[in-house]
Amino acid sequence: MVFDTKESLTDEEVGHGLKLVIRDGLTTQAMVTLTGGIFLVAFALQLGASNTVIGLLAAIPPLAELLQIPAIYIVDRVRNRRLVVVAASLAARLCWIPIIAIPFFFSPEQGIFVLIASIAFYASFSAVSHCGWNSWMRDLIPQDRLGSFFSHRLTLSTVIALVISLVAGFFIDSWEAVFPDLAAYGYSILFLLGLIAGLIGITYLARTPEPRIAVDDGEDGLFVAIRKPFQDLNFKNLIIFLGSWNFAVNLASPFFTVYMLQRIGLEVSLVIALSILSQIMNIIFYRSWGRVSDRYSNKSVLAVSGPLFMLAIFAWMFVTLPDVYVLTYPLLILIHILMGISLAGVSLASGNISLKMAPQGQATSYLAASTFANSVAAGVAPILGGLFVDFFAERELIWTLIWKDPVQELVFVTLDVQQWEFFFLFAFIIGLYSLHRLSVVQEEGEAKEQEVVDELIAGVRRDMRNFSPAGGLRDFVKFPFSSVRIRREKKKR
Repeated sequence: MVFDTKESLTDEEVGHGLKLVIRDGLTTQAMVTLTGGIFLVAFALQLGASNTVIGLLAAIPPLAELLQIPAIYIVDRVRNRRLVVVAASLAARLCWIPIIAIPFFFSPEQGIFVLIASIAFYASFSAVSHCGWNSWMRDLIPQDRLGSFFSHRLTLSTVIALVISLVAGFFIDSWEAVFPDLAAYGYSILFLLGLIAGLIGITYLARTPEPRIAVDDGEDGLFVAIRKPFQDLNFKNLIIFLGSWNFAVNLASPFFTVYMLQRIGLEVSLVIALSILSQIMNIIFYRSWGRVSDRYSNKSVLAVSGPLFMLAIFAWMFVTLPDVYVLTYPLLILIHILMGISLAGVSLASGNISLKMAPQGQATSYLAASTFANSVAAGVAPILGGLFVDFFAERELIWTLIWKDPVQELVFVTLDVQQWEFFFLFAFIIGLYSLHRLSVVQEEGEAKEQEVVDELIAGVRRDMRNFSPAGGLRDFVKFPFSSVRIRREKKKR
């Protein structure tokens, strides 16, 4: 296939290209769902992986994104992003073949080595692909539609992920019930299906049109291209925010699944169900976050969704006190609801803000620089978590309230921090710092947090009213919540 580029694309070609980008997003999401997240962690645990290995598996993909820096040279030399993306994506997805073969040909010890090596090659080729894809999308998607387009794409992808993860979770539980000694083989079946979905996605990428890369009239050279984003003060502030944010998130998030499976003792299907709850909240809020992003700014979205996500991480410390108790399951449900709402905004805005702020003709180097900082932070965090998890396993921080009277003594455990909870606490503190760094980033169209919240609620109410056949729910969303806030403010005066 000849991967030609055009100086400019017609509206019809852009529309056709956006449809293909969405189809690629759906197939890629199917692959990611079947080969990553809960299923990859559970597969590694089946092979006997330690906490350090789990942390390493979480760290490899972001660390591999450092290869986007040399990939700038490849993209600029080839000057055909579609060719680079298709070739690198194909090489990456074929790396799942050795992983699929692990239960058939390798012992558990050998399997862990093959798993780590294959994930490393997969992530490395993917990084080259991402470098070209980011720049490609920057030039293909109209800037005034970034929020709405990606919110639509993420919504559809989340629906796919929800359905697939639910079916796959029940499949794994059923497989383990019927073949308890062959549990790892069930994951190989999921990975094979994921590989097929990924290969289908490449056919969509190959047919997506590409506008020709704009020529930068400035100095040439890889190092000059790398320096430019860091010399741009505003973009450098954005890089600092994204780096610290990704460190905070990746210090905690790789251990959520391990925490639920090992510390709380949940079954895989229940972990999947909680994940689906988050995904449902994603679906409900993606469109509204996208509208807010297009109407105001991505920074405005992050200013609201970021603190909400940090609150969810902070709540993890109270799930056990120190064991499962009456509030454990309600808290897990509340946490996954908050994470679903906030991640919809964070995922959308953190990706779009870099695309929007990268100058035309320099998107490859600017986006690679942003990815570089994200990758270092997101890669180092889970490695540190994996290395120190055993250290914190022998330590405990307890905060109790004691009530004494002549008859009895009552002791209330208000906080009990052990092992993984230490990482949740550190992530919360670092996340607060990253939100402080966000305040110095300048983006056109910034709005006050209350305006964003009002717009978000209004958007969700519209969506629920449009899609809900339930009269009671329609009546609920008509309730004038804003008037309650206004009256409360008047009362304060």
